[in-house]
Amino acid sequence: MAQQGVPEGFTPIPEGFGFTDKLQPTYRRLSDGRVTIGLVVMPQHGNTLGICHGGVLMTLADIAAASGVNLARGKRSGSPTINLAVDFISAAKMGDWIEATAEQVSVKRRFGFSSGVIRSSRGIVARFNGTFYLPDHEGLRQNGEPASSIRQDLSNGS
Repeated sequence: MAQQGVPEGFTPIPEGFGFTDKLQPTYRRLSDGRVTIGLVVMPQHGNTLGICHGGVLMTLADIAAASGVNLARGKRSGSPTINLAVDFISAAKMGDWIEATAEQVSVKRRFGFSSGVIRSSRGIVARFNGTFYLPDHEGLRQNGEPASSIRQDLSNGS
């Protein structure tokens, strides 16, 4: 069952991704060759000013940008961030639905490049650009299992 404020077409992202689990509940939508990651801003996402913490926005940007690169290359794999630049434009407030979309993506032999925006109902919250390394191995989950096992989790209904 979807959380109140989550638009149609978004599905929950399962837990098991390490640090990004701190953002839960988070959601994902794949449409028109683009990936969008979103969440409803809740108290655990806030800072002392009562707005969405910049670290949450940066993490959403990182996830969306890397996911956009992986979607473009046709792989569900880890892509370590080499560089991530985020320009904060406006505040996301408690209760806001925010979504990060990778809008422009380019994939080269060992690197992926992605840029996009984070939006709320009031407009653009932030814009981002990222560069990602595309390793030639799958990596490991934090528990030592092959990374492919978490990609299998994602393929099963998420």
